[in-house]
Amino acid sequence: MNLPNLFTLSRIPLMFLIVAMMYGEWVGAATIAFVAFVVAGVTDFLDGYYARRQNIVTNFGILMDAVADKVLMLGIMIALVDVNGLPLPDPVPAFLVLLILGREFLITGVRLVAATKGVVVSAEKAGKQKTVTQILAVGALLLAPVSRVDLAAWSGMETAALTRVFEYGGLVLFLLATLFTLTSGTKYFRKYGPLVFAADD
Repeated sequence: MNLPNLFTLSRIPLMFLIVAMMYGEWVGAATIAFVAFVVAGVTDFLDGYYARRQNIVTNFGILMDAVADKVLMLGIMIALVDVNGLPLPDPVPAFLVLLILGREFLITGVRLVAATKGVVVSAEKAGKQKTVTQILAVGALLLAPVSRVDLAAWSGMETAALTRVFEYGGLVLFLLATLFTLTSGTKYFRKYGPLVFAADD
C-alpha cells in the first residue's frame, strides 16, 4: 500500500483514539484528544501532498479519503453530543449532528451514482467552506475541556473565561458549519440531482 493511502487510513484509528480520550476523566486526556485531532489534520494534508507529488491517483484513494474524513468528523461530533460538548439544550445538538450526517451520506450517494455514469463530482467552494468550518468548530469544542481541566490543573490558574470562549466560539462555528453543510448539500443536489435520477441508457 502506498504512503498516501496509509495516511488516509490512519485517520480512522485516530478517530477512535480521540473519542476514547474525550471520555477520559483524568488530566491530560483532553489534550491527547486535541493533539490527535491535529495529527489527523496533518495526515489529511500529507496524503494529498504526497499523492500530488508522486502523481498517485487511485480509485481507492479518491473514495477512502472522503470516507475517512467523514468517519473522523462525524465520529467526533457524535461523541461531542454524548459528552455534552455543545452548550445547547437537548435534543438540539443531536438534531444538528443528524442534519450534518444526513447531508454527508446523501451527497456521498450522489457522488457514487455520478461515478457509475462517468461523472466526477468535484469539491466546490461551498463544500470547502463547510469542511473548514466543521474543522474549526470541532477544534474549538475539543479545546474547551483542555482549558477547563488540563490547563487549569497544570497552571493553577482560573480558566473559566477561556473555557467559555472555546465553548461558545465552537458553538457559533458549529451552527455556521451546519448552515454551510445544508446549503452546500442543496447546491450539490440541484446541480447533480437530475443526473442521479436520470434513466440509464
